[in-house]
Amino acid sequence: MRPTRQIWAVGAIAGALAVLAAVFARPLLLAATVLLGAWILVRQLLFVRGVADTVDSLTVRQLPAANTVRANAEIPVTLEATLDAPARLLLSFEGGVPMGASAAAPLSTVLEPGTATTRETTTVSWPVAGRHRFNPVSVTATDGLFTATMPAESRPSVTVEPRGPHAVHVGRGGDEVSIAQGEHEAGQRGPGLEPAELREYVPGDSADEIDWKATARLNTLHVREYETETHRPTMLIVDHRGGLAAGPPGESKLAYLREVALAVAANARELDDPLGLIAVGDEGITTRITPTTGPAAYLSIRRRLLDLEPTGTDGDGNPPETAGRSHSVPGPAPSPTRPRTALSALEGSRDAFARTLEPYYAARTRYDVRFDSEPLLGAVRTALGGQDSRQWTVICTDDSDPETLYETVRFARARGSEVLLLLTPSVLFATDGVGDPDRVADSYLEFEELRRDLDRMDAVTAFEVAPQERLSAVLETTRSRSRGAIR
Repeated sequence: MRPTRQIWAVGAIAGALAVLAAVFARPLLLAATVLLGAWILVRQLLFVRGVADTVDSLTVRQLPAANTVRANAEIPVTLEATLDAPARLLLSFEGGVPMGASAAAPLSTVLEPGTATTRETTTVSWPVAGRHRFNPVSVTATDGLFTATMPAESRPSVTVEPRGPHAVHVGRGGDEVSIAQGEHEAGQRGPGLEPAELREYVPGDSADEIDWKATARLNTLHVREYETETHRPTMLIVDHRGGLAAGPPGESKLAYLREVALAVAANARELDDPLGLIAVGDEGITTRITPTTGPAAYLSIRRRLLDLEPTGTDGDGNPPETAGRSHSVPGPAPSPTRPRTALSALEGSRDAFARTLEPYYAARTRYDVRFDSEPLLGAVRTALGGQDSRQWTVICTDDSDPETLYETVRFARARGSEVLLLLTPSVLFATDGVGDPDRVADSYLEFEELRRDLDRMDAVTAFEVAPQERLSAVLETTRSRSRGAIR
C-alpha cells in the first residue's frame, strides 16, 4: 500500500498544525491535528478492508483466442475482470503479454467504482516459436488517497509452432505410401521370437533347444529353430544446398525433406536401429555422424536435422545456379550466418534481444569434408566407405540435376546398399510458370518419368516428397487433359 499525493498533502497540513499548536500554545490547532490523523487512519483501514474484499471477489482472466498458433500469426487476446458486487475502488488492470510476443495496443482495462465487470481485447502477434506463458496480471486499486498493486494469477500459455510443411505427401505419382520399416530378418537361425523350422536333434545341440511337445508327439528328440532378428544400420544423407531453399517461407524443399527425414529417424529409434547422418552443403559435407544407437545419438541427429538451413548464397542472397537445373528457382535463401526461420523476424534489429542471440547464430555452417564438384556424390562415397553390407541408405534431395542423381544412385547400388531416394519435384516449389497449369503439369510428368526410372533400378525405391495441395492440383490438371484427349 502506498499513499498518494493527496494523503501526503493532508499529512503535511496535520504536521503544520501540530507545529503551530506547539509554537502558539493553541490546543485547538492540536485537536485539528489529531482529527486529521484519525481521519487518515480510518481511511487507511477502510482502504485495506476494501482491497481485501476486492481480492476475495475478483476474477481476472487473460483469454487468448487460440492456444496453438503458427509463427508470425496474430490472434485476439482478451483481458477480463469480474467482481461479485460493484466495485468500491477504482481498479486498473495491466495484462501480462509474454516477452516473445508483441501487442498491437496495451492489454489493459479499468473497472470504475460502481461497476462489476470490464473487458478489453487487443491483437497479439507471435514471431518467435516456442511455448509462451503469460505473466500475471498487475491489478492496481486506489481510492484517491491510497494505492495498492497486486498480481492476479491468470497465466495461460500459447504454443507457437514454427512455420513449416503441413500435409506432407510421400509416394509415387500421387499415390501415398508409408516409409516405416518393420523388424529386419537376418536370414540365419539363432535366438529369436519367430519360429523357423523343426528338425531332429543332433549331438551338440543344447538341451534348452529341445521342443518337448514335438518330441512327445513324434516320439523322437526334435529341436525348434527360430529366425534371428537383427538391427539394420540406417544412413540419412540430407541435401541442404542453396537450391533446396526454393519454396514459400517455411515450406521450402528442405523443410519438406526434413519432415520425412525426421520420420525416418523416429522409426529407426523405435526399432533401435543404428542411425547415422550426413548433411551435404554446396561445398561438401557439413555434418557427419556414423551410425550408432542410444537416446543421446538419436537426439543429436534430430537436433542437427532441425538446425539445417540451405547453404551457398550469392552476394544478393540468391541461391546459385546449378548446372542441369530443369527449373529456375528465384528468391532469397538463408545463408550460413542467417538466423533460423523462427528468428528471422529479428533480422536487422538492434535491440538487446537480437544482440544477445546474434553470436549464437553466427557462422553456423562449417564443412567437415569439402569436394571440388558434385558434393552429393562425394557425400555418398564417404557414407558408403567401409559400410555394413546391410546398411540402408536414405538420400533426401531434389530433381535439379538428374545426371548426378543417376550416378549417385548407381554408385550406392554398386556398393551393395539398399537405397531409399526421397525427391522433391522442383516444379511444385518454383515461382516461375505457376500461372500456367499446362506447363506445370508437363514439368511434373518429366519429374515422374525420372522418378520411375530411378525406382526401376535394382534395390532402389524412389518416392516423391511434395505439398499435398499443390500436388493434387497438378494431378487434377493432368487428369483433365487426359480426359480431353480421350474425347
